[in-house]
Amino acid sequence: MNDAVLSQTLPRPFDTRRAVNLSVKIWFYIAAIGHTIFFAYILAVFYPPIAESGLYGLKGLHLPAGFREGDTLGNLASVSHVLLAAIVIGGGPLQLVPAVRRYAPNFHRWLGRSYLLAAVISSIAGLYMTWTRHTFGNQVSQISIAMDGILILVFAFMAVRTAMARRITEHRRWALRLFLAASAVWFFRVALMGWAMLTGGWGVDWESFTGPFLYALGFGQYLLPLAMLEWYFYCQKRGATPGTQIAFVSALIPLTMFMAIGIFAATMGLWLPRI
Repeated sequence: MNDAVLSQTLPRPFDTRRAVNLSVKIWFYIAAIGHTIFFAYILAVFYPPIAESGLYGLKGLHLPAGFREGDTLGNLASVSHVLLAAIVIGGGPLQLVPAVRRYAPNFHRWLGRSYLLAAVISSIAGLYMTWTRHTFGNQVSQISIAMDGILILVFAFMAVRTAMARRITEHRRWALRLFLAASAVWFFRVALMGWAMLTGGWGVDWESFTGPFLYALGFGQYLLPLAMLEWYFYCQKRGATPGTQIAFVSALIPLTMFMAIGIFAATMGLWLPRI
C-alpha cells in the first residue's frame, strides 16, 4: 500500500487551533445579533422621546436612573448614558469585523474614535449616577458597576496609547478588552434573562433587586468575558497545548448556548414588548 492510499484513508488529526477560531467566530456572530437587537431597541424606545422633549423625554421610560426634577446634572448624565449607548452597543461589533477594517479603513478609524469617546463619556456618566442616585441594588451592586466603569477607562486609555505608538497587535487586544467591558450592560441583561428563563430566577429578589445571583452577575458580567478573552489570547500562542485549546472550546460552547438563550429571553421579555 503506497503513501497516496494511506493519505486518503487515514483520518486527519483534529485541528484544535481551528476549533478555537471556529468557536470564537460562532460566539461573535451570535453576540453581534444580540447587540443588533439591543441597538434597535435603544433607537426605537429612547431616541424619539428624548429628541422630542429633551431631558423631559426621560419621564416614563423604563430607566432606574431616569428623570428627576431639579437634578439637571443627573438628568444630563442619564441622557448621555442612554444616547451614547447606541454607539457603544451598535458600533462595538461592527468595529471588530475584519472586512470593515480591511475595506473601509477610514470608517474603521472614525468609528473607533467615536466608540472610544462614547464609551468613556458613558462610563463617567454611569459612575456619577451609580454613586449619586442609588437607584437599585445595594453597595455590592454599586461596587461591581464602579469596577466596570474604571476598567472601561483603563482599557480605553491603553487602546489609545498603543494605537498612537503603532503597536497594532497590542492595540487590538486592548480594543477587545474595551469591547467586552463596555458591553457589560448587554451581558447583564442577557445573562439575567437567560437565568430567569432556565431557573425561574433563583437567587434573585426582584423587589429589591438583590440576591446571590445578582451579586455574582454584577462582577461576572465583565470578569467572565474578560477571563475567556485572556484564555483565547493564550490559545493563540505557539506554546499553547491542544489540551488547553480543547478545554477552551469546551468552556466556550456552553457559554455561547447560554448566551443564545439569554438573547432570546431578553428579546421576547424585555425589548420587543417595549418597542
